[in-house]
Amino acid sequence: MEIERKYLIKKLPENLTSFEHHLIEQGYLCTEPVVRIRRQDDDYILTYKSKGLMVREEYNLPLTQDAYVHLKEKVDGLLISKTRYILPLDPPLKIELDVFHEDYEGLLLAEVEFPDEKTANSFTPPEWFGEDVTFSSKYHNSTLSQKK
Repeated sequence: MEIERKYLIKKLPENLTSFEHHLIEQGYLCTEPVVRIRRQDDDYILTYKSKGLMVREEYNLPLTQDAYVHLKEKVDGLLISKTRYILPLDPPLKIELDVFHEDYEGLLLAEVEFPDEKTANSFTPPEWFGEDVTFSSKYHNSTLSQKK
């Protein structure tokens, strides 16, 4: 089960490049339910996500590079490209800050994953976070892949 909140970002934190980060490319084979392929650095993953906004099921399966390349040709919509920065919060929480490239250059989104709904509902975001878009499917990557 995945429990996360999502925010637009007003301003990037200083020294962003000093944090752990990953180059991500992902596309969607299906958006209802979500079936996604992702390349994160040199790892390849197939993901299934159920419907939902703050809480939803998620399953990840490893892919080979060849399988990823084969499935990439079958992506429905845009291939999304972004750099994900991992910023620490109070353990066990962390911020996954996505800086989008190409079709969504300039879009900045942060996600925080939680161990339970109570923690998610009581979360106070850092002041550099902008609007809470957790309950808007507009900012799901699967939705973004269908636009532009």
